[in-house]
Amino acid sequence: MSAVRRAVPEDAEEVLRLRQVMIDAMFATDPTVDWHGESLPTLRHKLGEPAGDFVAFVVDHPERPGALASLVAGTIDYRIGKAGDPQGRVGFVFSVATDPDARRRGYARACMTRLLEWFRERDARRVQLTASAEAEPLYVSLGFRPKPDPLLELTL
Repeated sequence: MSAVRRAVPEDAEEVLRLRQVMIDAMFATDPTVDWHGESLPTLRHKLGEPAGDFVAFVVDHPERPGALASLVAGTIDYRIGKAGDPQGRVGFVFSVATDPDARRRGYARACMTRLLEWFRERDARRVQLTASAEAEPLYVSLGFRPKPDPLLELTL
């Protein structure tokens, strides 16, 4: 299997391509990719910040040089502390995606394992994510458990 590595600014276009793979699979949204051009400079900047609270781990595609096979991205957010989590550092996983022709090779699991290590290294005590039904068994096998808390969202 290809090695998991931290994504770098030069990976930004491929990171966006795999993010779109995830978006297309999970959400019934507008399939246009016009937003990629506006997102690319910020993503490149974030991928170049080694000490920041955002990271992406990737696996290079074994059959397509220059392409990525798998992507996992995450952030650490600060929430006011509480009992059991006085530092209030919460990891959030998003954009877990594997190229359709590279699935079932363990790439997403390898990337997730590395991301969970990154969260531990930064003292995040909790990690949250939203899972598709297809991906839920992977996350459960890594120790994630469903939470009954309702999520509300406001788009500004």
